[in-house]
Amino acid sequence: MHLHEFIVFTGFLVLVLFLLFLDIGVFNKKSHEVSFREALGYTVLWVSLALVFWGLIYFFGDKIHAPQNLEELQVLVERYSHPIHLTDNFEESLGIYRRNLGLEFITGYLIEYSLSVDNIFVMLMIFYSFGVQKKYYHRVLFWGILGAIVMRFLFIFVSSALIQHFSWVLYLFGALLVFTGIKMFLDRNKQHKIDTNSHPVIRFVSRYFLVDDSYQGSRFFIRKDGRTYITGLFVVVLVIEFTDVIFAIDSVPAIFSITKDPFIVYFSNIFAIIGLRSLFFLVMNLVEKFRYLKVGLAVLLIFIGMKMLLHHWLPLTTMQSLTVVLGILVVSILFSVVFPGRRAAP
Repeated sequence: MHLHEFIVFTGFLVLVLFLLFLDIGVFNKKSHEVSFREALGYTVLWVSLALVFWGLIYFFGDKIHAPQNLEELQVLVERYSHPIHLTDNFEESLGIYRRNLGLEFITGYLIEYSLSVDNIFVMLMIFYSFGVQKKYYHRVLFWGILGAIVMRFLFIFVSSALIQHFSWVLYLFGALLVFTGIKMFLDRNKQHKIDTNSHPVIRFVSRYFLVDDSYQGSRFFIRKDGRTYITGLFVVVLVIEFTDVIFAIDSVPAIFSITKDPFIVYFSNIFAIIGLRSLFFLVMNLVEKFRYLKVGLAVLLIFIGMKMLLHHWLPLTTMQSLTVVLGILVVSILFSVVFPGRRAAP
């Protein structure tokens, strides 16, 4: 990582951490149940911030790697397989490069944000299974997101390095996404449950740490008999974090189908993740209204997987990928509205 890349990356992390701690330390200092109206407001806020960042990349994206001439720019385009053609004019080529980076960011953000909906189903099931009070949902998700910022960094940059050295990894990612998409479609109507006793995180924590199964308000640790115990609420944070790691195995490769630039992948991932909490509280109230959304997400994963498997034979521009992604999501939502299905009998 060069100095200018390090400065950009560090500045991004400082911005994200500032926003998160402003959220938890000022606006949500007291644990409370998040209302639908509050969730809607925060969702609009986080999406707006992501759009502002999209604008920054669209106009200043070349500052990430800071190419100094046409040759360095061409190296970047080839290294990260950007689907663009440069001209003989450096400034004109920079404009083409910046606009494509912007499209890659917003497409990756849209994919990650959309796939987060499926992750929300799982998180909601975790909260229900462990009997967590709704007023503590926000606190658990906040600390889970902090852990995700670190884990996504490791996952994304290691994956990028593998792709750079072993091109066949893309085919492995593609096959994984197609398999996941098909499995999601086949399991779309199944009711999944979490065994709170045999979950691997529970077994690991119980073996190596002192655990107090009870909930002690919003506390993660307590002192008892002169020793420190982990509370049930912190165990839920660990389960959420473990779930995000599993989720990243599907979602991160999906964004690598759009761009192989690890900075754009990471930026789009993190903006989607920090907006996941407000989306969680929004979706948990609307989850039954979009019955075909899970089908749409399955089709989206299959499309992205096939795109990775066939990228040498059927290359798509970033705009074409964005159009298909938007089309799949819009159609699944429209079908949910037009064909809402029957309500369950009381």
